[in-house]
Amino acid sequence: MKVLDNDQCNVWYQALLERDSEYTGVFFVGVKTTGVFCISVCRARKPKRENVEFYKDVKSALDAGFRPCKVCKPTENAHSAPLFIEQALELVRANPKARISDTELRKQSISPERVRRWFLQHHGITFQAFQRMQRVNIALQELKGGRSATEVAFDSGYESLSGFGYTYKRITGAAPTEQRDVIMIHRFTTPLGPMFVCATERGVCLLEFTDRRMLETEFRDLQRLLKARIMSGQNSHTRQAENEMSEYFSGTRQQFDLQLDTPGSDFQQAVWQGLRAIPYGQTSHYQALAGQIEKPNAVRAVAAANGANRVAIVIPCHRIIGKDGTMTGYGGGVARKEWLIKHEQTMCHDADQKQK
Repeated sequence: MKVLDNDQCNVWYQALLERDSEYTGVFFVGVKTTGVFCISVCRARKPKRENVEFYKDVKSALDAGFRPCKVCKPTENAHSAPLFIEQALELVRANPKARISDTELRKQSISPERVRRWFLQHHGITFQAFQRMQRVNIALQELKGGRSATEVAFDSGYESLSGFGYTYKRITGAAPTEQRDVIMIHRFTTPLGPMFVCATERGVCLLEFTDRRMLETEFRDLQRLLKARIMSGQNSHTRQAENEMSEYFSGTRQQFDLQLDTPGSDFQQAVWQGLRAIPYGQTSHYQALAGQIEKPNAVRAVAAANGANRVAIVIPCHRIIGKDGTMTGYGGGVARKEWLIKHEQTMCHDADQKQK
């Protein structure tokens, strides 16, 4: 959203001049003379006030035609964890089964209030809720490894088995003695903004930009279709997804090796498989995709299945454009779609030039 409140924009402009880190990710400034957008801490030469526009989010700046600044890298750095969050997370990593209290944070000169606000803004949960999910994730792995619920409960710092069982069931939807799937959700940054990856033990079931409008609906649908709860944490599939996405954006990966766990009808599965068959750096359209899966009269149904895709980029629905070459809609925004297509075509062109 473009911000039109002049007083607010003047405050943000002053923050830009002072490179104020407190405003990192709060606003994005589009520079009309260069066509780039930045965050508050950018080290580049400062533009004049009349040459800038302010936006509340990355998507709005991209949609307005601005490209990310190569100096401050706003899509990557605006939402990366600041130092005080990294310090808090280091306490969690050093004591994964312990509860890091507000008192302990203050002893490390970390403001619990700032930590809480950051987690609510970027994860939708408090720091304490994040810690509970991390501890339950560890407990889940240990239970699957054969340890008893009693051993895991007391080893995790709980004073009673009932207290552990209550927390475990509230988060996972099942008692510690029951074996039920959970969906791990992990947030990471990319050159086009932060993304969520969700994965079961079988594979990745969701990969979306965090500002996608249908995200809450997709979360609800996933939990219903997979009969599993979403909880913050990582597994081997989320880690692999983050690594492969980093390679994709750097231009060193064209094909993904990720295992997927994508619930859908047979028709949707056929469409998604057809999307994955579109070569890197090339585009197609709905009618061609319908013919490819031998459903030439099902163009609208193909379009609906394309829109139901929850695994962005890996299932490359961004490679579908209008039959006349125009850009069709995209869940992550048309500007991101254009960027992804151009990125792939540039990588292919560079590879061809090297071979000549």
